[in-house]
Amino acid sequence: MKNPLLYFAELRDPRVERTREHLLEEILLITIAAVLSGAGSWNEIEGYGKAKRLWFKGFLKLPGGIPSHDTFNRVISGLDPGELEKGFVTWVSSIAKLTAGEVVAIDGKALCGTREAGNKALVHMVSAWASANNLVLAQRKVDDKSNEITAIPKLLAALELSGTVVTIDAMGCQRAIAEKIVAKKADYILAVKENQGHLLEEIKDSFQMLTADAVEEEIDCAHGRVERRRCSVIADLSLVEKAAEWASLQGLVRIQAERFHKTTGKTENETRYYITSLKPDAGQLNRAIRQHWGIENKLHWTLDVSFGEDLDRKRTGNAAQNFSILNRVALNLLRQDKSTQLGIKGKRLKAGWDNDYLLQLLGI
Repeated sequence: MKNPLLYFAELRDPRVERTREHLLEEILLITIAAVLSGAGSWNEIEGYGKAKRLWFKGFLKLPGGIPSHDTFNRVISGLDPGELEKGFVTWVSSIAKLTAGEVVAIDGKALCGTREAGNKALVHMVSAWASANNLVLAQRKVDDKSNEITAIPKLLAALELSGTVVTIDAMGCQRAIAEKIVAKKADYILAVKENQGHLLEEIKDSFQMLTADAVEEEIDCAHGRVERRRCSVIADLSLVEKAAEWASLQGLVRIQAERFHKTTGKTENETRYYITSLKPDAGQLNRAIRQHWGIENKLHWTLDVSFGEDLDRKRTGNAAQNFSILNRVALNLLRQDKSTQLGIKGKRLKAGWDNDYLLQLLGI
């Protein structure tokens, strides 16, 4: 694994020169090492650094010793998030090998702990997840008083997506976003809900009045339930009034999901609709839509459960946004490690106990 710190070498130090008691690259390395080892707060990062001071001293200069928690907070919060995100994307691009047809799922996540008392605003991030590579490719913050519709095009612009299949939930079902994806030489599968009410009704009418060109069914048995997913695709767009306004639109998709819960004996039914630039291959579409949920299970859920991101209360400056990037650096490093069969929690414990393993993760 390539050392991610090499790709942050161009970061501008937010401190004036006369106050630089600690080296920026060493602050970043100690922070990422601490996060890999289970730390989450500034106090925990300081405590980790002090506990490992003699070990760090073996390969770092540490001109001012281990920084205080206030220094970690001030420096990380003061970094330019655009520069940090650029370094992150460049690093991931060096280790990710996107294959033809790979699903790149895009979805948003609110950092709930960033909401201050009496203020409804909170930090909201949109991330891109490469399903086959098991990596976070990039992320962008949703601008204040805006929504994911404005952040998604910026995220797409930062990525090399040629040959991939981009999946986005209903918020991203916009003509401009579909056009942006096609311009990146990728295909799209976009969920359609009430925010595109007219289009949704036209898709439903199509499935009532036209014959599906392809149908595929899959059955999964896991986590105490049996799920049956039936994917139907229609290539006839004659009932979609403005079909030509959607870039490279080739098909309408319906997923009929039935979930039987063994413990309760209850059955749930759900029907979802999509539009796609892919040809009407029901098997491929069924699998791609299923893979989209990897961003929820392997990214968002892991960040909340294993990293405690949803409870994190970092609010100063760019603290929440920048620390979320460092969390994703750590997650990518842990996901890419194949030397052990441990889960994310187990790998973080091992990184805290085993200095050689930690160096291996960091690529040092």
